[in-house]
Amino acid sequence: MAFDYSNKIFVITGAAGGIGTHLAREFAQAGATVVALDLNETKAKELVASLPGEGHLAIGGDLTDRDHIVSSLTQIDSTFGRIDVLIPNAAITTTDRFDERSSESIERELDINLTAPLVLMNKAIPLLRKSSDPRIVTTVSLGGIFPLGETPMYTASKFGLRGAILSLALDLEQKGIKVGAILPSATDTPMLHREAVEGGNSLQFLDPPQSTEAVLKSFRKMLDKPTYERYPKPSESWLVRAAMLAPNALPKLMPLFRGRGEKGHAKFLADLEQRGLARRAGDQWELIED
Repeated sequence: MAFDYSNKIFVITGAAGGIGTHLAREFAQAGATVVALDLNETKAKELVASLPGEGHLAIGGDLTDRDHIVSSLTQIDSTFGRIDVLIPNAAITTTDRFDERSSESIERELDINLTAPLVLMNKAIPLLRKSSDPRIVTTVSLGGIFPLGETPMYTASKFGLRGAILSLALDLEQKGIKVGAILPSATDTPMLHREAVEGGNSLQFLDPPQSTEAVLKSFRKMLDKPTYERYPKPSESWLVRAAMLAPNALPKLMPLFRGRGEKGHAKFLADLEQRGLARRAGDQWELIED
């Protein structure tokens, strides 16, 4: 049966980002009430002001601050009394190489991508239990299946999050809460634009980055027909899952993947340039800021 969005309370983290913004607009258009959580409070408020319907709420703050998680949930409780759908979506990545970055940056990336979402889910359980049909749908990544050499902490966080969500799906299903994950490959968002101009990971560009609409479609399918995992681009998911059947063969496979990815990376940069989103700066690339 099609999911009924009317009067449902959707809580989305990273709501002012590329995928988050599209999710908020999609669900608000369908009749849901959106709570937009984002580090950038100004952008969260601007997003909420642009959404169709009434009663949406913007909350700005850092989810690595545990007190902020508690205060956010307290505000949601006092305003709405429940959460129907929780979407932990916020994440970061960096092109800083592992052997060159600080331990503090390693801990922060793991916190934002892995620990904070799990703490939020844990603290949100009482509000989810007040819903007649509670759901948790998490944005993971194909990076939660296949190792990305240039971004090991992103890979670590997504491997961990995928495993945790599968475990929670098994546990919470018995307690009335449906849990699942969306595993997108590279998606045409501002985060990917920045990663592309900063060097990024060539494996992100094996195929042209998918549109946010493809990711939205997977979220809609997940709500209509809950399952543990959905992949916006199934062909890529089969490729990486097949490759991981023999991890010891990765040294031989990587040059094949990387060559194709480097060509895709160059094409994506050229596309960004044509769209007026990036430009060459000597031997480097840079984003064109609004």
